[in-house]
Amino acid sequence: MSTPPKIVSPSLSSTARGQLYRAAVVGAATLKGKEVIEMLNERNFPAVDIRLLDDDESIGQLEAAGDEINFIQSVRTEQFTNVDFTFFAADAESTRNNWKRARDAGSAIIDLSGALDEEPGAQIRSLWLERERAAMWQPELQPGPCVVAHPAAVTLALLLVRARKAGAIRSAVATMFEPASEQGQKGMDELHQQTVNLLSFQSLPKDLFDEQVAFNMIARYGRNSRLSLASLEARVRRHYQAIAGTDAPQPALMPLQPPVFHGHALAIFLEMAQTVDQEELSQALAGDHVTVVTAEDDSHPTNVSTAGQANILVSLKSDAARPSGIWLWAAADNLRIAAMTAVECAESMIATRPLGKIQ
Repeated sequence: MSTPPKIVSPSLSSTARGQLYRAAVVGAATLKGKEVIEMLNERNFPAVDIRLLDDDESIGQLEAAGDEINFIQSVRTEQFTNVDFTFFAADAESTRNNWKRARDAGSAIIDLSGALDEEPGAQIRSLWLERERAAMWQPELQPGPCVVAHPAAVTLALLLVRARKAGAIRSAVATMFEPASEQGQKGMDELHQQTVNLLSFQSLPKDLFDEQVAFNMIARYGRNSRLSLASLEARVRRHYQAIAGTDAPQPALMPLQPPVFHGHALAIFLEMAQTVDQEELSQALAGDHVTVVTAEDDSHPTNVSTAGQANILVSLKSDAARPSGIWLWAAADNLRIAAMTAVECAESMIATRPLGKIQ
């Protein structure tokens, strides 16, 4: 586990305070919320105050925020007063219920829940892809909600955009394995309890997935589940198109729910227009945020090996039946990538709030 975050202490001089900002994390007790708080520290985000907010179940819970232990407080309108950046890391319903209160108080909105995709002025963003494509974001004085691109869309887009440097892509097919942690602690708990109950021959809890996930692989959730792999596919596809660009290859996509707690994995098949040297393709893929591993390397792309890392691990394998085809096996820490994307988005929006609101 990484060390607790160290947010800038609020005991700074009045001169320094004028260059700092206030931030709030809605869903501070969630998996994504904790990761955002940690990333704010790692990237030395210029925050003098971080307000930890969550639902009634988490009120009063202690969370590390910098060198201090803070209490999680309820989400109330007054909590957004003088807040420059609000990160929504809870579920989509919580975001829909609260984001306008933060916006109306003057806060910039960074949405990790995917609830605001369709809101007017919302922009789906990944700084990794913006830098890769040299598509610089133009700051606005009153920007709409910043929607953090789905981690699987980020992984898929970055790999396919880079793969084109080695040769034209005729077609691409991707199978995406969705971890339980994308459903927050409830998803993790239900998978855990299903595993325990199966081993002790007890009935399975199915409140979230409405289907057996433990020791199983499914292509759709139960009939009574509020979740939908079809909706997930549509969201990932929408985010991919937004960050990869209109000229990017449009992959066929199949999401599956494996019995995995944490970390995305993707099996991607590329049919190139002509045979491409595997070493040349490896060099095209490798770079910032992507590590290409070989059979000789100690680390391989797995959910375990990528835990806590910001890099995507990738291995390549040729296809014996298709000389111009090649397989990519990629793994990435979904929570880590989402949190880094969120904080990078906030950093890019600092230009719209040059003085902050620190009193």
